[in-house]
Amino acid sequence: MQRLSLKHPVIVGVVVLGSAAALVAGRPIVDVAVAAVIAYLVLRVGVAILGGLAHPLPEPPPPGELRKVKITYRCTICGAEVRMTIAPAEDPEPPRHCQEDMELVAPID
Repeated sequence: MQRLSLKHPVIVGVVVLGSAAALVAGRPIVDVAVAAVIAYLVLRVGVAILGGLAHPLPEPPPPGELRKVKITYRCTICGAEVRMTIAPAEDPEPPRHCQEDMELVAPID
């Protein structure tokens, strides 16, 4: 015989206690059943969202490994623009053009 395992027994307990309190207070059974299902679904979605926020950020790649970036630079002298898509760091040094460092262009979106 297998043992019944609940994924979130606290949520089930809260819903059962709330349903019992509503039945004792004299609410109709159909209303209590609908409210219990809605409460269970709302609580499960809330726990899932909070659980998604609890995961730590992944570690950065080792030094020297290229990272994906989306940075645009503009030359202040001639107006040439360069889009950098891969760099060894998340905040790379600006490239040089016309013997000057290019300026970072703020994203429009």
